[in-house]
Amino acid sequence: MIPAKVKDFLDKHCLLAIEHEEGSTATSVMAAEKLGVEVGQIAKSLLLKNKEGQFFLILCAGDKKISSSKVKEITKSKAEFTKPQETIDVTGFAIGGVCPFGLDNVPLYIDKSLSVYDAVYPAAGTASSSVKTSFKQLLGILNAKECDVTA
Repeated sequence: MIPAKVKDFLDKHCLLAIEHEEGSTATSVMAAEKLGVEVGQIAKSLLLKNKEGQFFLILCAGDKKISSSKVKEITKSKAEFTKPQETIDVTGFAIGGVCPFGLDNVPLYIDKSLSVYDAVYPAAGTASSSVKTSFKQLLGILNAKECDVTA
């Protein structure tokens, strides 16, 4: 079931969550197989915390890894991935279902690696959901900053 804050956000922006079998889209590879798209079209959401304790979410193509040195350029200090419980506490979503929708307290960055695709698919708050959208639409509706942090 799609979390209420995600459903409200999607409804406001005329987007539709696609629901699948439980746990079937928990990784980029699984999601791509389920949707019949390239792994790069999956917009994976990565929650990080810098040394000052500030959290931020980066969306990047599912077939990419982020570069810690490039991340440091935008966060101005070393950052690390959050622990599973910390991710839930900050976003309300478990790893595998983390999404950028309905997050009010976390700065959002979208890596340019997603810009090469006409359609991209972030999760919708669960490990069995996705949303078809575009790089440009995500930038606009999320008030996110474009970045270049993939290796």
